[in-house]
Amino acid sequence: MRSHYCGDLRKEHIGEEITLMGWVHRRRDHGGVIFLDVRDREGIAQVVFDPDREESFNLADSVRNEYVIEVKGKVRARPQGTENPEMPTGEIEVLGHELKILNRAETPPFQLDEHQQVGEDVRLRNRFIDLRRPEIQKKLRFRSKVTHAVRNYLEENGFLDIETPILTRATPEGARDYLVPSRTHEGCFFALPQSPQLFKQLLMVSGFDRYYQIAKCFRDEDLRADRQPEFTQIDIETSFLGEQEIMALAEGMVRKLFKELLDIDLGEFPTMPYSEAMQRYGSDKPDLRIPLELVDVNDLVADVDFKVFAGPAKDPKGRVAALKVPGGAELTRKIIDDYTKFVGIYGAKGLAWIKVNALENGAEGLQSPIVKFLGEEVALKIMERLGAQNGDIVFFGADKANIVNEALGALRVKVGEDLNMIEKNWAPLWVVDFPMFEELEDGSLTALHHPFTAPNCSPEQLLEAPQGKLSRAYDMVLNGTELGGGSVRIHDQAMQRAVFKVLGISDEEAEEKFGFLLNALKYGAPPHGGLAFGLDRLIMLMTGSSSIREVIAFPKTQSAACLLTDAPGEVSASALRELNIKLRKTP
Repeated sequence: MRSHYCGDLRKEHIGEEITLMGWVHRRRDHGGVIFLDVRDREGIAQVVFDPDREESFNLADSVRNEYVIEVKGKVRARPQGTENPEMPTGEIEVLGHELKILNRAETPPFQLDEHQQVGEDVRLRNRFIDLRRPEIQKKLRFRSKVTHAVRNYLEENGFLDIETPILTRATPEGARDYLVPSRTHEGCFFALPQSPQLFKQLLMVSGFDRYYQIAKCFRDEDLRADRQPEFTQIDIETSFLGEQEIMALAEGMVRKLFKELLDIDLGEFPTMPYSEAMQRYGSDKPDLRIPLELVDVNDLVADVDFKVFAGPAKDPKGRVAALKVPGGAELTRKIIDDYTKFVGIYGAKGLAWIKVNALENGAEGLQSPIVKFLGEEVALKIMERLGAQNGDIVFFGADKANIVNEALGALRVKVGEDLNMIEKNWAPLWVVDFPMFEELEDGSLTALHHPFTAPNCSPEQLLEAPQGKLSRAYDMVLNGTELGGGSVRIHDQAMQRAVFKVLGISDEEAEEKFGFLLNALKYGAPPHGGLAFGLDRLIMLMTGSSSIREVIAFPKTQSAACLLTDAPGEVSASALRELNIKLRKTP
């Protein structure tokens, strides 16, 4: 069959008789000489057919884009002046001797031989053609290299690749489960795993010490550019290590991936407490490439007549924060209005602002409709705290702290990108000291990560005052994206029951849902912990892609549908009867 991949040909192959197989990427007729660019997964090679070989020349004249062909010929140097430095194979070409058409192709719904703006729905509906594009193939080949490197690193560090079940039972991990009806157990359902969390903990109890898996996970939740209903994670768990040692192992893996595959040294991985990240950046995954920070001004505005600021400033759960943008006074009113609409996505009721035109003129040098409500003295004190200079603009958020954090945190990133304020290419970070719980609107508590994360206190201290307790959790962040997160786990049954109690899970419910885990904790569970990396997000970042859909072979759409296979789809009435399921039509 083939002797070489198209993209592997180089000057050292000149003079060799070779056989290529692939797709016709482009056909060109130049003055009686026919050029075929032949493509396979490794790249493109130029093949030349001249009229001296009449049969192959006429056949080459008949082929069209995306025909599948076999070519036999001889590698030669391209004529001087016709080299293509943009192509790895640009110094050589193949003089075609024999040509065989292995399969013809209809005209594809979009061309692959030139850049076209094709709608994503068209591309996903014809994904098998879209996947032929060299830029997509390059990303999926890179993905394969990453998983290979991950396996090598983890196995070199004593980890075992162990599979865990796909059909399991529903567990509360923060998102809705995909449920699978059981035909053999009437009225019962399996759940597809949101993560292998409990099974990997059980493997630690079983004494395997170091486990990893490149695992498929499923979450029935609203989608974003970096989320899919099914996704892949690099799942890691280990016994007898504390958080610092686990973080060092994980950091070493990511450093090695970037160095070996991209020749990038990520540099220092600073560590930042969750509380500091929220205060300074409004996010638990801050993008440290952008120099902008949020600054609290609650104390300065608590007594002003402007209730929009004074109310949240006096509210224990409120926050008034300012975001100074150097040089932002040049922003037009339309851009400010667009930013106001943008923060509205995150629940903000508006976006107050002050432009600093001439600070030497005091309050008169400030341009804003809110200065008169703040008062000159307060307005100038805010400018002093922020270190504002002429030409700056200051944006304000005033509301419940979570709304201010989300709105201004997102605005900080958007403004930084819009004004080209990104100072470096890569900014890694560990975020630590997360709260153990967060309060819901009804006053109840829920686990910020998951209920198997160990708190940084005793069971008695946790039960006495659960709010404010910190967990032994850690997240790795890169350029504002959470690459992975994990924690030291609960390995003591008394602590696990205490966490369940705080979450309002009764002993009966705990036994029903987690009896197998509680039972395992009775029999010598070692201290253990781990983390999981989102493989799709990691590849997205490493390849500079805008969405994880670009680095997944067969992704779903924003509505969790597969346009290629038209899934999800209806099933027959007989299949539903076998599963003892009756559909209820919504009115």
